[in-house]
Formats: sequence, structure tokens, C-alpha cells
Amino acid sequence: MSHTNRLLQATFAGVALTMAGCGTPRVNGVAGAPPLPSVPWTPPAHAVKAEPLLTPAVTDVVPPDLQQRIQQLSLADVVDLALRNNPSTRASWYQARAAADLLGSARGQYYPTFNGLATLSRIKSPATNARPAGIRTEYGPSISLNYLLLDFGGRSGSVERARQNLFAANFSHNATIQNTVLQAQAAYFNYMATAALLAAERSAIAEAQANLNAAQGRNRVGLATIADVLQARTALSQEQLNLETIQGNLQAARGGLAAALGLPANLPFELEPLAGAVPVRAMTESVDSIINDALRNRPDLAAARAQAAAAYSQVRVTRAAELPSLNLSGNGARTYTSPSTFAGPSYMVSLGLSIPIFNGFSHQYDVAAARAQADATSALADQTRQNVVTQVFVSYYALQTAQQRVATADDLLASAEQSAQVAAGRYREGVGSIIDLLTAQSALASARAQQVQSRWQWYTSLAQLARDAGVLGVRGETPFPFSADSTVSRSAPTPATK
Repeated sequence: MSHTNRLLQATFAGVALTMAGCGTPRVNGVAGAPPLPSVPWTPPAHAVKAEPLLTPAVTDVVPPDLQQRIQQLSLADVVDLALRNNPSTRASWYQARAAADLLGSARGQYYPTFNGLATLSRIKSPATNARPAGIRTEYGPSISLNYLLLDFGGRSGSVERARQNLFAANFSHNATIQNTVLQAQAAYFNYMATAALLAAERSAIAEAQANLNAAQGRNRVGLATIADVLQARTALSQEQLNLETIQGNLQAARGGLAAALGLPANLPFELEPLAGAVPVRAMTESVDSIINDALRNRPDLAAARAQAAAAYSQVRVTRAAELPSLNLSGNGARTYTSPSTFAGPSYMVSLGLSIPIFNGFSHQYDVAAARAQADATSALADQTRQNVVTQVFVSYYALQTAQQRVATADDLLASAEQSAQVAAGRYREGVGSIIDLLTAQSALASARAQQVQSRWQWYTSLAQLARDAGVLGVRGETPFPFSADSTVSRSAPTPATK
């Protein structure tokens, strides 16, 4: 008995090893999975379609009307390129087109359906008392009709569901457009801010070099120690390090802008420089008014409401399954036979009433589940409404804070410039220390950076508020009322306002 058990165990083990060895199928000559968790899988040839390689050719990715301006893109050009090239806008557009086609398909339920059929049969019949055995060939065309005359809301619910899904898809497309515009504007503002920071840092390096020259000059005539020279040289090295960091950040900002435009990061392009300082103006509209604008205009909120309406239409469709339906059907055919004993036309017309009686309470549960799903979708739409109100409120006061920061940064820069001038004069006259001079120059560099960042942050906050209010235009315009006064004396074209 033990020998038999050992023999059975060995047999089972061999079968298991065989099954394990052939358990992974091969695909195009290679194993369908790696042999071990630590081994990467080697795909077969042509398993993945080769991606086209990137080339910095302007003609491949830039529309012809923008190729002449690729080295001097304005904000409007940036937004235009983003809307044309961004894959998300194409995807949402195709989804809207698909929803429109599905609506047309749902409306087809109101029409009768016709189907044509052609048959060819070879029949051998056994002998009977009435006729001898024989073989015959039958062939001929036929046409069938099926028409749902009455269904107590099933078709109308399907059409309404498709209509609401169409609204939701198109509103989602509008929301995608606004999100794309916001993404392009934010990337544009970030790039411009980083470029301005780079210019400010170059000014800081020039001042640090002047401080080093002054310290070396005073050291040569015995009016300063070598410690002053070393401290000035350290400050210059720190500013150079900051410059290199900002240069790296500028390339990263350029890559982010190219991604927002749907362009390769290595494509050569430049932005149009702005004339003068960036103007900042105060908004005159209240937060309550903008919140009401958002409730009227936010496309994602409208899409959420449409999705809830589509879910309630599905309840009608589900309820119709437990109600009677009236169908008209018919069939007409012409049969040809050899021999011609059974040849001739035939037709059939029927009017049928289908009455569901009992199906294990499935219909009732389906209706309850559809209603619960519709209520859940409606609750999500209410949540979207709350999010809209919160987003506008936060964005509105972020814009107010950004405006105040602009004014404060202007005052800070003015004070830092005066302080740096005084410290430089005192050091040249021999009554100030190198520590005071370097501290004042560091404060000046920081003030310049904060002024640059505060202005571009105001524009980013403005674009965010316009998007949250649902009024951000396809060219980047933000139709908010503003005061006539600007926080700067010089005027320049406003990138994001009309």
C-alpha cells in the first residue's frame, strides 16, 4: 500500500511540474510572463507600435498661421496654441461628438426596423403515405418588420438620458477648454516671472561685483581688511549660485509651458516681451456677485446637473421594463423551389402585447437601484455646487491678497533701494561696514524678487478666479470690472483683462 502511495505522489508531482512548465503561454515566440519576479519581461518584436521620434521642426507641430510668430508669441498666441494642440481638448471634443451620435441612435428607437434575408436550403424528405421520398432546393428573399408601438416611457427615457448625456459631454468640453486656458496662462505667467527673476538676479550680481570692487579698492589703500574682501566675494558667489538656480528654473518653466501648449519641450520658441511694468488694478465686483456668476456659468456644475438628469431618466427606462409593451411585427417572403411544388409568396403580420407578470422581483430591485443611483448622482452635483462656491470664495480673496502684496512689494522695493544706496555711500565714505552694505544689497535683491513674483502671482490669481467663476474666455480674457487706477505709474498692455 505504501509503495502505491509513493507511486501516486510521484505521478502527481510530475503532472504538477509539467503543468507549471507549460502554464505560461508563449506570445510571438517569447514567454508570456517573466520567469521570476526579479527578471524583466522581454517583449517580442513589434509588440508595441514604434513612437514617432521628436524633431525640433516648427512645421510639424505649429499651425502655419503661427509659424511666423513662433519666436515672439503673445499671450493670445500661447492660449491659441494650447487649445489647438492640447490632447485633453481633442479628447473631450470627441467625447461630445460621440454623445451626439448616441443621441441620434437613441432616437432611432421611435422608428420601425426592417431586416432583409436571403436563404438557400437543400432538403431531403423521407417517404410518407402521401408522397414518395425526394430531394428539393428552396431559395428566396424575405423581409421582416418589427415596430414597438407602446412601451410606457422606455424609449422616451432612453432619448432623454442620451440628451442629458450630450449636455454633460458638451459642458465637460467647455470646462476642459477653460482648464486648458488656465493651464496655458499659469505656465505663461510662471515663465515670465522666472525670466524677470533672472533679470533681477543679474542686477544683483552686478551690484555684488561692484561691492567686491569697492572692498578690494579700500583694501589696497589700507582702509579695509581682507575680511571685507572675502565677505564681498562670498556674497558674489552666492548671487552667482542663485543665478544658476534661476536659469535651471527657467528651463523647467519653459518645459512646463511647452507641455501646456502641446509642443515638444525642445521646440525653439520665444515669448513676446512686455513693454514697461505689469499693471495691476483693483477689482470692483463683490465676492457674492462672482459666486452667483459661477453658479450660472460653471460648465462642470452644469455637466454634473445634466448627469443627474440622465440618471433620473434611467429610472424611467428601468421602470418601463416592468410595464406592458405593444409590438407590431411582420414578415414577407418569396420562396422558389426545385421542383416548384412549394414555391410561392408568404407573409405574416402579428400584433403582440407583452405583459410582465413575475420575474423574481428583479424589476422592482432594478428600479430601486436606478433611483438610488440617480439620488447619489444628484448628491454629487450638490457637492460640485458647494465646491464651486468654496473655490470662488478662496480665489477671490487670494486675488485680493495678491493685490495687497503688489502694493507692499512696491513699498518694500522703494525702501530697499534707498537703504542700499545709503549703505553703499556710507561704505565708500568709510563710515559704514561691509556687513551693513551686504545686508542692504541682499534685502534689495529679495525685494526685487518679491516685486516680480507678486505681480505675476496677481495675474495667476486673476486667471484662477475667472476659471472658478466660469467666465475665462477662449483667448484668456477675464470680463471682470476693474478700477481705472493702476498700482504702477507706467502703463502696459494687460495680458489677462479686457
